[in-house]
Amino acid sequence: MSFLLTLVLLVVTLGLTWRYLGSYMAAVFDGRVHFLKFIERPVYRLLGTSPEQEQTWKRYAGAVIIFSGVSILFTYVILRIQGSLPLNPQHLGGVGSALSFNTASSFVTNTNWQNYGGETTMSYFSQIGALSVQQFVSPAVGISVAMVVVRGFSRRNSSTIGNFWVDITRCLFYIMLPIAFFFGIIFVAQGAVETLAGTATIHDVLNQVTQTMARGPIAFMETIKQLGTNGGGFLNTNSATTFENPTGLTNFLSIYLLLAIPVALTYTFGKMVGSIRHGVALLSVMVILFGVWVGFTSYGEHQNNPAVAAAGIHSTVGNTEGKEVRFGDTTTALFGVASTSTSTGSADASYDSFTPVGGMGLLTGMMLGEVTPGGTGSGLYTLLLYAIIAVFIGGLMIGRTPEYLGKKIQAREVKLAGLGALVMPIAVLIITGLAVSLAAGKAGPLNAGPHGFTEILYGLTSQGNNNGSAFGGLTGNTPFYNIVGAIDMLVGRFAIMIPVLALGGALAQKNVVPESLGTFRTDNGMFVGLTIGVILIIGGLTFFPAISLGPIVEQLSHARFF
Repeated sequence: MSFLLTLVLLVVTLGLTWRYLGSYMAAVFDGRVHFLKFIERPVYRLLGTSPEQEQTWKRYAGAVIIFSGVSILFTYVILRIQGSLPLNPQHLGGVGSALSFNTASSFVTNTNWQNYGGETTMSYFSQIGALSVQQFVSPAVGISVAMVVVRGFSRRNSSTIGNFWVDITRCLFYIMLPIAFFFGIIFVAQGAVETLAGTATIHDVLNQVTQTMARGPIAFMETIKQLGTNGGGFLNTNSATTFENPTGLTNFLSIYLLLAIPVALTYTFGKMVGSIRHGVALLSVMVILFGVWVGFTSYGEHQNNPAVAAAGIHSTVGNTEGKEVRFGDTTTALFGVASTSTSTGSADASYDSFTPVGGMGLLTGMMLGEVTPGGTGSGLYTLLLYAIIAVFIGGLMIGRTPEYLGKKIQAREVKLAGLGALVMPIAVLIITGLAVSLAAGKAGPLNAGPHGFTEILYGLTSQGNNNGSAFGGLTGNTPFYNIVGAIDMLVGRFAIMIPVLALGGALAQKNVVPESLGTFRTDNGMFVGLTIGVILIIGGLTFFPAISLGPIVEQLSHARFF
C-alpha cells in the first residue's frame, strides 16, 4: 500500500471514527448505553457502589491512586513469583525486584516501557494475567480522568464529578474489551500468532541449522497494545515481527487503532459540553501538529542516511536501515510519529536507526506533551490544560476575565493548568541531567557523542511522557535506569492527573457566564492558532537546549542537512 493511499484511508476511517465512536463514548459516560447492565450491576455490588453515588474530585483522585497502587503491587507480585505459577512453558523463573518494579510501574502508568525481552523474561501467565490486564485497565483510567474535566465544563454548581468505579467499569465493558476483541479476530485471521503452546523448533534442512521460535498469546495482546496506546508487545521486536504484525493490513490497523480513541474523544468532548465546534477546535490543533510532524519526519526518512551516504552509497528508496522493507521508509515514519505522538510507543522499525532529523521528529513529538493527539484520555486532558493557558493569554489580550465554555478561568484554574503542563518537562530534564552526570547513567548508552546523549534523552522523555518507545542503544535493564525510570513514569502520570482532577472539580463548581460581545471565542481559527502557539512555545522553551545538544548537533555534523 502506497504512503499516499495509506494517508487517505487513514483520514477517511478516522473521520468516521471521530463521529461515531466519539458519539458512542459520550453516550456510554452519560449512562445512556446500558445493554450490559446485567454485567455492570454485579460489579457495582462487589465494589459497594452505584452510578448514583457520585464522588468529589478528592474522593475520585483517592480512588485513582488506591486502584493504581494496588495494581502496581499486584503486577509486581505476579512478576516476582511467576516461576511458581501455571502457564509457563518456557520454565522461566521470577523477575528481579528492580525490573519488576519498573515493569509494574510502566504498565500501570500506560507507559509499557520494556527493559526486558518479552519472550525470554515473561511467562504466559505474566503476559496474560498481569501485563495484558493493565493494558486494558490503564487506558480506562486515563479516559475516566478525562471525563472528569469534561464534566467540569458541562456541569454547573456541582460538588461531584462522577464515580471512578462506574467510569472505569463502563469504559472496560463498553469500549476497550469489545473493540480489542473484534480487531483481535482480524489479526489472528491475518496470521498473527495466538497460542498457549510452547516454543516451536524448526530444522532447516538446507543449512542444517535448528532454530527455536518463541510463540504465545500474541495477537489479542497486539490489538489492546495499540487501542489502549500501550505499546508493550509480547515479543522484544514488537510490531516489526510478522508474529505480531504479519501484513500490510495489520500495519495499517495498528496505526488506525492507536489514533482512534484519542481522536474520537474530541467529538465526545464536544458532544458532552454541548458544542461540537469546540471539539472540532481541539481536533484541529491535533491534526495540524500531527500533520506537520508526519511530513517533517517522513521527509527526513526519505533521504539517504547521512552515515551511509558518507560511505559513498546512495539510495533511491530513502533510509531503509533498521526498517521493514514490507512497509518502506515513509509509512514507517508515519507509524513512528503516530506511536510517539499518542503515548503508544509501539514500533515497526528500529527507531535508533532513524536519521538524526527523523529521530528528532519522534522525540519532539513526545516533548510537546503528546497532545497530537496524545494517549487514551491523557491526550485530551493534557490538551485542555494547554487550551486553558491559551484562554488565559487570550483574556489578557482583550482585557477581561478569560472564559472557556462559559466557565471563568481564574487564578486557581491557571495555576493548576500551569502545574500540569510543566510537570513533565521538569521531571524529564532533571532526571536526564542526573543520568548524564552520574557514572551509572553514562554507562547506559551504546554510542558516544550526540547520539549517545539522544539515547538517554529519548529514553527518559519517553518514560516521562508515558510513551514507552526507545532508541535501542540505551541499556535500560540496570538498577539505575530501572529505578529512575519508574520514578519518571510515576511522576509523568500521577503528578499530572492530580492537578487535572482538581481542575475538573473546580470547574464543576462554577456557574456559566453568558456570552457577550467581549467574550473571547474559543471555537475558531484564532483560538486554534493560539493553542498551537502555546504548545510549541512551552515545548520549545523547555526542551530546545537539550535537543540542540543531541539530534541537531548530530545532523549538523554531516556535510548535508538532508
